[in-house]
Amino acid sequence: MAKLTVSDLDLKGKKVLMRVDFNVPLKENEAGEVIVANDNRIVGALPTIKYVIDNGGRAILFSHLGRIKSEDDKKGLSMKPVAQKLADLLGKPVTFVPATEGPELEEAIAKLNDGEVLVFENTRFEDVKNGVEVKRESKNDPELGKYWASLGDVFVNDAFGTAHRAHASNVGIASNIAQTAAGFLMEKEIKFLGGAVEAPARPFVAILGGAKVSDKIGIIENLLGKADKVIVGGGMAYTFDVANGKKIGNSLFEADKVELAKELIEKAGDKLVLPIDAVTADAFSNDANIEVTDGDIKDGYMGLDIGPKSIDLFKKTLDGAKTVVWNGPMGVFEMPNFAKGTLEVGSYLTTLEGATTIVGGGDSTAAAQQLGIADQLTHISTGGGASLEYLEGKELPGIAAISEK
Repeated sequence: MAKLTVSDLDLKGKKVLMRVDFNVPLKENEAGEVIVANDNRIVGALPTIKYVIDNGGRAILFSHLGRIKSEDDKKGLSMKPVAQKLADLLGKPVTFVPATEGPELEEAIAKLNDGEVLVFENTRFEDVKNGVEVKRESKNDPELGKYWASLGDVFVNDAFGTAHRAHASNVGIASNIAQTAAGFLMEKEIKFLGGAVEAPARPFVAILGGAKVSDKIGIIENLLGKADKVIVGGGMAYTFDVANGKKIGNSLFEADKVELAKELIEKAGDKLVLPIDAVTADAFSNDANIEVTDGDIKDGYMGLDIGPKSIDLFKKTLDGAKTVVWNGPMGVFEMPNFAKGTLEVGSYLTTLEGATTIVGGGDSTAAAQQLGIADQLTHISTGGGASLEYLEGKELPGIAAISEK
């Protein structure tokens, strides 16, 4: 069933609790002030925030920032610089409250007028109390969820990056408030990632990369049942090569996953598309001696990227695709000599006419941004672990808690 979205709500005069993903990197400027180093996640939340305040809502924003395991961690992870950056981006004042509960927060919320914005302190500050790690936020303490829900009239969840976790700031609030709606970012994730998994336009091709089969087992198994083709590249391809009886030299592989790889190969048939050559090197270094190898990789060399024949094969497999999900690089793309496979495959996605092209977060996102093609793809997921679990077909607690229309 379709989920309620922020545009379905009557917001005028309402205190709108908004879970956003402002888990952004911080740095010190020349004056020694802590500032936001990368504002992409804040910019991503602006459409939902602006919609709320333009429609007369009182926006009460909260997010986690980093991991809090001690009182010392709190000193460098306040939301104050994030609130300042948000004010700059909105071009209007943003009230910051250095508290996660109590009279100061409650009074500030009571003073809010329609169209105003408040940011309260890092939700993870609730994970440490009086020097003791209690994890009230990350373990979804029922009283904390109830308390935060009491601060507003409706709840908008726009933080897909935490949707795979049941925290007090998502599931806890949703369990204690009449209406929970998806923000525009969350709505896009449900539409594109969820749509690709549940009802893709066909042919549907999945491209999976990265180092380890163990990180992607669930995704491979789920997508083999749903996709027309599953392309596998990156380091995890060498575990499949061993399963196929190939010699892989010094390439990394997972010995304990070889039997599983054999089962997946047998189960998949021609659905599974594996590399047929590799760019190999005699050291894990951009300056190593390099050879392009068909078939077996010789001793002393390791595979660090897919080769030109594999690039051509993967492009041919993608031709005519109407839905493509890409998660994981084809090689060690951080090193220029081993980036070609990732960059060629990523660039080819932009040439597919009429295709919905989805990047599933993590290193693939970094590669798309490095290529300068991010704005030419249909959707780039804002979630790391959440994207992976969604592609595995798992129910995400943060999405399950959003009200149905």
